Amino acid sequence: MLERFINHVRKNKILDVQLPYLVAVSGGVDSVVLAHLLTKAGFKISIAHCNFQLRGVASDEDELFVINLGRQLGVPVHTKAFDTHAYMGNHGISLQMAARELRYSWFKELNSCLETDGVLVAHHADDQIETVMLNLLRGTGIEGVYGMSSKRDFIRRPLLPFSRNEIKTYLESNGLQWREDQSNAKTIYKRNFIRHKFLPLLLEFDPKGPELIQYSFDRLKDTGKAFFHFFDLWVNEHVVSEEGYEVLPFSSLVGLPGKSSLLFYWLRKKGFVYAQIEDILYAVERQEAGRQFLSEGWLLNIDRDCLILGKQTEEADRIEIGFADDGFALRGKQRYSCSQLNKAAVLDRSAQNALLDFDLLEFPLVLRNWKKGDKFMPLGMQNFKKVSDFLIDKKVPLIKKNEVKVMCSGDKIVWLVGLRIDDRFKISSRTKKVFYVKKLNNEKSF
Repeated sequence: MLERFINHVRKNKILDVQLPYLVAVSGGVDSVVLAHLLTKAGFKISIAHCNFQLRGVASDEDELFVINLGRQLGVPVHTKAFDTHAYMGNHGISLQMAARELRYSWFKELNSCLETDGVLVAHHADDQIETVMLNLLRGTGIEGVYGMSSKRDFIRRPLLPFSRNEIKTYLESNGLQWREDQSNAKTIYKRNFIRHKFLPLLLEFDPKGPELIQYSFDRLKDTGKAFFHFFDLWVNEHVVSEEGYEVLPFSSLVGLPGKSSLLFYWLRKKGFVYAQIEDILYAVERQEAGRQFLSEGWLLNIDRDCLILGKQTEEADRIEIGFADDGFALRGKQRYSCSQLNKAAVLDRSAQNALLDFDLLEFPLVLRNWKKGDKFMPLGMQNFKKVSDFLIDKKVPLIKKNEVKVMCSGDKIVWLVGLRIDDRFKISSRTKKVFYVKKLNNEKSF
């Protein structure tokens, strides 16, 4: 096994014998064998041991065992005791999750402090199958069958190709001692149930069962890589970014094989879950314009012919604009310049910009979100119109209506920003000076 181990970590470039590593050792079979293999292979290591203080004296004995193992192997040992129950209570999580968070947080900190090139953990082939089976039981997508990777962030898993039986055989043939955590035998935990109930039945049915399952998982992982390659091409072709939103036309989904998966992987990074996808597609098929779906911080709007994805927004603070101010910013991206010009100095008919009669304005101007009941006199009209009705006439998508701002002079709206100025404040033959507000980016208007 030692020779196979060395060939595996070298061939797959998992470890470099010239670099130092930190090894997580609990005292169990797997981590003891990993530490032994590494020292035999000539790697420079130090050991990290977590005492979660969950089994009384047994936890302290585990720590003492690992300290003695370090002495036998001639490597330094770092230990840390955690109040795991307190952490669990303070964060409202399970005991297993609490131990996991404490463990990896400390490993990351220690890895940085010692300047080691990664933390090595003793996950092996049987752990891999257990992990994938757990993911399947949670209703995973294609990535759930990927299992654990040999290298991810600062974590290294050099034992993934080796089975539990291979590891135990190495342990026994080298006369190594280990500590047994009695909680590993309790089948109340899902992972332990798979380990002690499912896998033995699988081996009884077919001794090569775990190996064949792992082979299937590897093929599915390669299929997944192909899917995500073509998914990225699909996103680049069909999803359009404009004014801080992402827009996907209905035509890019209707009749497309696998559209549920495409839609899910587009939306999942914004916190949407798979359970929402069928409802979204149903709304698309029925063209339920105006319907909205929410995730943590994001909103998906069903428009007339497309999906529009954007951040949920809170009521914005008022922005005051003095006559000497040179500009302002909206939503962190849309920036506007402000300037005073002679009447003949500029001719700009774009609704994205505003040409206003300076002498008719009352400074400071106020920029705010529009609200129910707001009225203004759109350029070219002689009657007032509700802002809400104007937005409907302009077919502004619901998600974008929430972003619309009005610029006010006193209690009068002078500009529905990016859409239309008020006719009362337009430049005319009597205008002497112009207040010019210009959008500085190249994004499209609504």
